[in-house]
Amino acid sequence: MAVLKVIEVLANSDESWEDATKKAVAEASKSVKNIRSVYVNEQSATVDDGKIKEYRVNVKITFEVK
Repeated sequence: MAVLKVIEVLANSDESWEDATKKAVAEASKSVKNIRSVYVNEQSATVDDGKIKEYRVNVKITFEVK
């Protein structure tokens, strides 16, 4: 049986929600090992002059505790 832990990470991107999610996982992997999955909990964006300026995600990252 594995022991898993979940952390919540906020990230943003000028390109897309997918890119923001990739950035969240990349940043978390600098200090957390054995990442198993990522769950996109929430997506939002800021708008300026009728155009999306920044994509934001709130993700839950699951990793194994050894």
